[in-house]
Amino acid sequence: MRGRYRVLTLAWCALALTAALSLPAARAQTEGTDYKVLTPSQPTPTDKIEVIEFFSYGCPHCSEFFPIVETWLKTLPKDAVFRRVPVGFNRPQWVNLERAYYALQASGDLAKLDGPLFRAIHQERLPLFDAQSLADWVGKNGGNAEKFTAAYTSFGVNNQTVQADKLAEDYQISSIPTLSVAGKYVAMGNSFTEILANTDKLIAKVHAERATPAAKK
Repeated sequence: MRGRYRVLTLAWCALALTAALSLPAARAQTEGTDYKVLTPSQPTPTDKIEVIEFFSYGCPHCSEFFPIVETWLKTLPKDAVFRRVPVGFNRPQWVNLERAYYALQASGDLAKLDGPLFRAIHQERLPLFDAQSLADWVGKNGGNAEKFTAAYTSFGVNNQTVQADKLAEDYQISSIPTLSVAGKYVAMGNSFTEILANTDKLIAKVHAERATPAAKK
């Protein structure tokens, strides 16, 4: 009985190996289809592999992307770091939402109100596009309206907003949401799933590039 079991097990392993070898290899990424190369490449403020999401609270696609990215972030490798950068595209309402992002960050309410602000604008259809409306909403939703207002009009938030717009320009951002990797690549795809899969591959690509002797010189 044991001998027969052993034969069956070996036969099953052989079949499994044959099936695995017959599977097509994972498709290599194609420049222009799966990603584009940033020219020139941009400096990053960290030694880790930086992933930037360019977004706006005013963008409905960014609103749909938000919970998907939040789940994906749990799989981010330890040698990568994630940063979100709001963009305005010279639209007054979106510029105000840029300021709102950095004001929430400064007041300590970003983690609490990040997702809810997307929902308020795109699901509840609230017109939260000016300082007073945003501050009132923050106060009604458990945030500190006074700290938010002070930060919203501060030099620091104004400077961050200007820098965010400059970064979007340097990264040649024309649509959102967009994910960039290591200041060198921009992920592409026909769906959020494809974009994130290509981002994962780009992270692995950068990791491999940095591991080569030429990259270390």
